[in-house]
Amino acid sequence: MNYDALKTFVTLAEVKNFTKTATLLHISQPSVSVHIKNLEAEFQTELFIRSPKLLKITPSGEILYERAKQMLSMYEQTQKDILEHQHEIRGKLIIGASFTIGEYILPSLIIELHSQHPSLELEVFIGNTEDIVQSVRLFKVDIGLIEGQTNDKELQVEPFMEDELFIVSSSHHPLALKKSLTINDLQNQKWFMREEGSGTREYLKHVIRSNGLKAESIVTINSNQGIKEMVTLSKEGLSLLSIHTIYKEVKQQDLAILHLNQLAFKRTFSCICAPIMETKRHVLAFKNVLMNKEYKPLLTMPLESEKKPST
Repeated sequence: MNYDALKTFVTLAEVKNFTKTATLLHISQPSVSVHIKNLEAEFQTELFIRSPKLLKITPSGEILYERAKQMLSMYEQTQKDILEHQHEIRGKLIIGASFTIGEYILPSLIIELHSQHPSLELEVFIGNTEDIVQSVRLFKVDIGLIEGQTNDKELQVEPFMEDELFIVSSSHHPLALKKSLTINDLQNQKWFMREEGSGTREYLKHVIRSNGLKAESIVTINSNQGIKEMVTLSKEGLSLLSIHTIYKEVKQQDLAILHLNQLAFKRTFSCICAPIMETKRHVLAFKNVLMNKEYKPLLTMPLESEKKPST
């Protein structure tokens, strides 16, 4: 069993076509067949069910597929480690970030990191919190930044900043015109929220449950921008979003913050990585930027003065 054979097997399992596999790996189609036959001989089992119109992975193949992905990741990581040991910080750093962080916090960090280490190739993957945790665990990314919680005990978790969330509505929503609001004003409202696996969604669901709120309806959208557009256009819908997400729209009076008496919604942004990754030079370089950056809070006081007066 060697790297090329495993790489061929994993690629074939994903694209399910011998010709496409050969093209992607820049090898001949007979070479693909030889690699698969050698693996099947080595493990003494059939890895794929072949027919003229179908290529389906077997249960044994599924087991090998999961292990092979991890072995390939470890092999490629070893190559990166040796390169880093011998030279300055270079190679590739893959950063995973949940949507709010990836779209509003990470860009300035990337610019600063690149200015310090111009030889380091940077790649960013943005998904929801669940996606990022899974990607870190499977070594698809070197380090992850999440806005939700993870119970994965195999990962190192370290907070790096505090975030504040606000309930927002259209500037024309009846609640936006009231000077004082209580939690009961949120009963039987229409809510726009993120998709399953999103840290922001989990936080909003917690707010609804813990305060005994009932939702008139829930609309799920897998995009912060999509939610903002829906709330802006709707005269009835509400959402709960990070101040980093809504700051510009509130300042422009496209959205209104609904301030509740004596209620604040805060959470912690954290970085996560596998223990084997936390001492890598390129990961340490990024964490140095991440942990030493001064995160200035987006003050909401100026925004309050821009709210439309009560009628």
